[in-house]
Amino acid sequence: MELGRVAEHVPRDVPDEDHDAAVLAPVVEREGDHYLLFTKRADHLGEHAGQMSFPGGGREPSDADLRATALREAEEEIGLRPEEADIVGRLDDIRTTSRYAVTPYVATVPDREYTPDEREVAEIAVLPVAGLLDPDNHEVERREHPQYGEAIVHFFHVGGYTVWGATARILVQLLELTTDWRAPEDVDRVVDPDADVRQGK
Repeated sequence: MELGRVAEHVPRDVPDEDHDAAVLAPVVEREGDHYLLFTKRADHLGEHAGQMSFPGGGREPSDADLRATALREAEEEIGLRPEEADIVGRLDDIRTTSRYAVTPYVATVPDREYTPDEREVAEIAVLPVAGLLDPDNHEVERREHPQYGEAIVHFFHVGGYTVWGATARILVQLLELTTDWRAPEDVDRVVDPDADVRQGK
């Protein structure tokens, strides 16, 4: 991964959503290879239960800025101390269907054991970037969203986990920015808008 490209990137802001949130995309270097750290949301959480995500959440009044939000949430969810995170830069804001503008920050973090907050996080998964780049592990779906129109949904299947939804949208930009990988132009399937989101192959 060429993380310097993240530092050079001029991110696009989304200033007009109802709520602000931030996530941290933690990059781990292990034996010369790059990995990304994800959390699996606890099953008891009503919204996005069981989904893979980057550490993050909504901005609190006490947060100085969204960078502080991302670092606070990462500390709460996985025990990453703010001083351990070397923030490289940020990606484009994304909109979510729950009316959040999410600001993604990218940081290198130590390769150590992290402790999930059981109230929010069921598991921590450190997935190899090489596996995320493998075209055999990637699917693309097109569906019509009743409010937002056509939606392209990416699925990354690595190590028994599936990354999709808003996290996959962030991941697509991160991989396109830092590697030679490009999201395929053709979709694997077109899905009825009322169908359940398909998470597995």
